Amino acid sequence: MACEAPALDPVFLWVGSLPIYWYGGVIIASGAFLGLWVATREADRLGVKKDYIIDLVVFAIPIAILFARIYYVIFEWDRYAGGPWWKVFAVWEGGIAIHGALIGAVLTAIVFTRVRRLSFWQIADILAPSIILGQAIGRWGGNFMNQEAHGGPISEATYNNFHQYLPDFIMNQMCIDGTMYHPTFLYESIWNILGFGLLLLLRKYPLRRGGELFLSYVIWYSIGRYFIEGMRTDSLYVVANLRAAQLLSVILIIVAIALIIYRRKKGLSDKTYQGKKIEKK
Repeated sequence: MACEAPALDPVFLWVGSLPIYWYGGVIIASGAFLGLWVATREADRLGVKKDYIIDLVVFAIPIAILFARIYYVIFEWDRYAGGPWWKVFAVWEGGIAIHGALIGAVLTAIVFTRVRRLSFWQIADILAPSIILGQAIGRWGGNFMNQEAHGGPISEATYNNFHQYLPDFIMNQMCIDGTMYHPTFLYESIWNILGFGLLLLLRKYPLRRGGELFLSYVIWYSIGRYFIEGMRTDSLYVVANLRAAQLLSVILIIVAIALIIYRRKKGLSDKTYQGKKIEKK
């Protein structure tokens, strides 16, 4: 569908000659702080020191960004192989992958909990709602403001049946070079917000402990990501017609379900957090 609309200014404000972008300086940062607040509230409720959560997040965020960039560069290596070496590190030009960030964050949490003698599964359960909430907010930063990770062009019939009822500022931002595109960032953000609500409900049940809350997050997010990824025009590919995010989503769903079944058979989900004891306040 043809369209005409100006893009939003990606700069929130200027501090002298330094630009503060909506992407990282406002929206991503807001998602991170809100997620941290939710996690510390949950830690308080469970009698776990908030310092553990804060310390982990301080380590996990930069490592997650690093892994997100490494993941992206690996699948887009042809783009960087012949160019200046510093382009590999040019995150400000775009190019990070959520799955890479999750891998980095999980590895950081595994090492952190081993060093601090904590239960990885308990910390993962505490953080699960915050992670998916942060993802829901983050999509508005990287994908909405930067007009990235959108879907294919919208037909006029589809627009008239659905998209015309969305706020103008959303659809105007999806008007890129004279063509209206599917706001896949919005679809995933809504899916993640629903997942956030679901996790808040599930955490009230005793059996949703011992890692099941985190594994439920993995399943929910992966299901949504699999279908939404099929609509995107900027997917990373393992080989022709095989999208990396869809393949990894299927693997994560299978592994998460298998872990839930295994841990239940072993009785690891019947009691709250088997293994190492969490230090109380």
